Amino acid sequence: MFPEALDSLAKAVTPSRNHALELAVVIPTYNERGNVAAIIQRLTLVLSDICHEIVVVDDDSPDGTFEAVREIAQRQSNVRLIRRIGRRGLASACLEGLMSTAAPYIAVIDGDLQHDETILPQMLARARLENLDVVVATRNGEGGSMGEFSRARVRLSDLGKKLSRLVLHSTLSDPMSGFFLVDRRFVDEVVYRTSGIGFKILVDLLGSARRPVRIAEIPFTFRTRQAGQSKLDLAVNLEYLYLVLDKLIGGLIPLRFVMYTLVGATGVILHLATLGMVYLGGYASFEKSQLVATFLAMTLNFLLNNLFTYRDARLRGKQLVAGLFSFYLACSIGSAINLSVSNNLLQYGVPWLMSGLVGLAISSVWNYGVTNVTTWRRLKGRS
Repeated sequence: MFPEALDSLAKAVTPSRNHALELAVVIPTYNERGNVAAIIQRLTLVLSDICHEIVVVDDDSPDGTFEAVREIAQRQSNVRLIRRIGRRGLASACLEGLMSTAAPYIAVIDGDLQHDETILPQMLARARLENLDVVVATRNGEGGSMGEFSRARVRLSDLGKKLSRLVLHSTLSDPMSGFFLVDRRFVDEVVYRTSGIGFKILVDLLGSARRPVRIAEIPFTFRTRQAGQSKLDLAVNLEYLYLVLDKLIGGLIPLRFVMYTLVGATGVILHLATLGMVYLGGYASFEKSQLVATFLAMTLNFLLNNLFTYRDARLRGKQLVAGLFSFYLACSIGSAINLSVSNNLLQYGVPWLMSGLVGLAISSVWNYGVTNVTTWRRLKGRS
């Protein structure tokens, strides 16, 4: 659509400031420049009879999604942009969007055009009529469809659905849906218990409720993405497990530390295998063997933590190298403590395996505390 025509459309359907805001639509985006104008246009048309605003929360997309939204917002007063610097993640982006609006009802929809925006008026009407907390657009209910989803994606979605039952207070046909509408009062009720982790914000919100949630579902057919790339990868799946775990343990343990510990377990295997191979094989003294094992485990831990634990602040390119050396530097004191403690324990007659484990445990706690406030926090805004 030509800019002049788009301007005319915006003027025709943008709600008057004299009308009370009824609905806000939050669109989390990352590298969706090829889709964002179209989704805003479609929402503007379908919501022309509803006083609404559109809030795009962009995680500083390299493809310039925020620039495209900014241009639209200059012409269309009910479009707002939240550009996040140094923060990433769909769930946390949605939470920022939810908390940024005064609308009594808020919808969340993906920016990739896969959700059917035409059912939004129906979702809003049902929420009002039945005094519901949440209305979910379902792909699994009667009349809904997964569209052209691959079998692997369907199986993965089904697995996520089964896991969600561990933490939800409601029965849903599609708890993995990223398209839903919520009552502002429900958001205010649960927001302090949300985790803001990963991509499944609906599970986060529902799993944070302390009571049965008044909920309904409306079917829709999932569309095929036309532009851009899917964000689904191994890290996303791990983050979902991370979210479920958080809801089960009630936030008693810092979530990043849980992931850090799981990554550390891999480092433990490499550390002990290296220590045993080098020391028991007679290639070096215990102290030198411990040094080699520590260095290799530290490198592996950095790479895995950068990929999974600190996915939202992942270092790339030159920053990856800088982060690695920062990690080495930050952990140097912990490594020294590791070597000193384990070597002293060995001299006092403690078996080599136990000596190595104790030294590694102390080093791991130190490493987490230091790198959490140096390596990734210091550099994440530049990643």
